[in-house]
Amino acid sequence: MASVTDDEVIKKRLLIDGDAGNDEKRLTSLLKTFIRWCNSTDDPSSEESHLTVQRMLATLAQSDHAIQKSSQVYRMNLLEQENYERLNKQIESRIEEAEQKIKESKEELKMAKQIRKHRQEYDALAKVIQQQPDRQETTRKLQNVDEELKHSEETKKKLEQKLDLRRKQFHVLISAIHELQSMLEEDEGSEVTDGKQDEMDTT
Repeated sequence: MASVTDDEVIKKRLLIDGDAGNDEKRLTSLLKTFIRWCNSTDDPSSEESHLTVQRMLATLAQSDHAIQKSSQVYRMNLLEQENYERLNKQIESRIEEAEQKIKESKEELKMAKQIRKHRQEYDALAKVIQQQPDRQETTRKLQNVDEELKHSEETKKKLEQKLDLRRKQFHVLISAIHELQSMLEEDEGSEVTDGKQDEMDTT
């Protein structure tokens, strides 16, 4: 903890005591003076007694003045407290209004960002649409593609027919080769048999 200086102690003492501390000392002094005056054997009509009474009356007047002053200060403090409470309520109300405005501003900013995002998306989509060909050109291209598909189908069909014909011709050719091979084998067998027969006849 930081060390407390003598000046700070005096300031705190003055703030705590205020006029009330002086009033208490003044009343204590008045009480002691009054007791001494009551116990005094001096003549009440003497000048000393008269001065004492005047000092006590002056002290009472000061105390009364201090009480009135303290009462006024108390009322002023009450008024200031009410004023502070009213100002505090006004400040709290303004803070709530500011928080509400901040919240509304955030919502508006969020909405503005969303609108801006949509606008950018719409602009990008519009650019893409503008880059695309028109409907007539697209229809013409589709017709060309359809015609090309039909031509390809016809070409495919002709090729399949031609391939089937070649397959049949090849099958016929293979069959003919097999028949020719069989005939050749039969002819060779006949020649061998005839040759053996001639040899037997010669012997």
